[in-house]
Amino acid sequence: MAVSKMWSWFLPLVFGVTLLKCLLIPAYYSTDFEVHRNWMAITYSLPMSKWYYEETSRWRLDYPPFFAWLEYYLSYYAQFFDEEMLVVQNLNYTSNATVLFQRLSVITTDMVFIFGVISCCKNIKRTKESKEILEKPDFILAVLLLCNFGILIIDHIHFQYNGFLFGLLFLSIVKMFKGRPVDSAVLFTVLMNFKHIFIYVAPAYGIYLLRSYCFAENKQDGSIQWRSFNFLRFNVLACIVCAVFAVSFGPFIVMGQLPQVLARLFPFKRGLSHAYWAPNFWAQYNAADKVLPVIGMVAEHVVLRQ
Repeated sequence: MAVSKMWSWFLPLVFGVTLLKCLLIPAYYSTDFEVHRNWMAITYSLPMSKWYYEETSRWRLDYPPFFAWLEYYLSYYAQFFDEEMLVVQNLNYTSNATVLFQRLSVITTDMVFIFGVISCCKNIKRTKESKEILEKPDFILAVLLLCNFGILIIDHIHFQYNGFLFGLLFLSIVKMFKGRPVDSAVLFTVLMNFKHIFIYVAPAYGIYLLRSYCFAENKQDGSIQWRSFNFLRFNVLACIVCAVFAVSFGPFIVMGQLPQVLARLFPFKRGLSHAYWAPNFWAQYNAADKVLPVIGMVAEHVVLRQ
């Protein structure tokens, strides 16, 4: 009954947010629009062996293989809108059909985000059922996630696919809450092979899985029973991670291209931040943020001594 009531407000909310996204189709878009158009062109026009070597555009393919395959999948439908967008040499190509398709591709892949949100809402534990919809925890959560202004700006104006990626993250977290750590590990490993920036979350996932899954028993005070470590469960997790990475990177390992792929994913020679004004500004800001407090403490100490 509670689930059926939730659909009565969740579907109109999804419809309203999707309508807003459609209204943003002709809005401003950033250089990432050309980045993803170029990646579609690369994966559509070139054999897989050349995906991570193509350098016609400055926006070279530098995401993990699963995302490259997503671009390849999208390119199949892109050809029916405007095949010229799939020509590698057509740099900064922005026909109306191209804009329409790429915007719709983000809106469509957001279905994963919507599915992740509804899964989170269903997993909320309710102490009591409120009659006021504005007091329902699942409604509040759905509004906060679906109407997240940051995602709307980054994905549907600036242009990226973060909603799709966060949808996978939400689904992985929900599996954790449901006591299905193996499913959670599969989804999170898949997520890392779509966008490697999520590696920063991996230590938290690893520690949680070790604590909740690999250690089968706790002491009476809740601390770890070290002797209860289950090597079989640990090996299951290790096999899951290895299997997903093998599917993702396996073809490039066979072709002897793993160093090239890793060089694209972690461009230490170029610098991990793009060499434009934004990262340079923030690098200087962060450095100043660290140095100025130290200078302030030294100056205060000098003044007190006088």
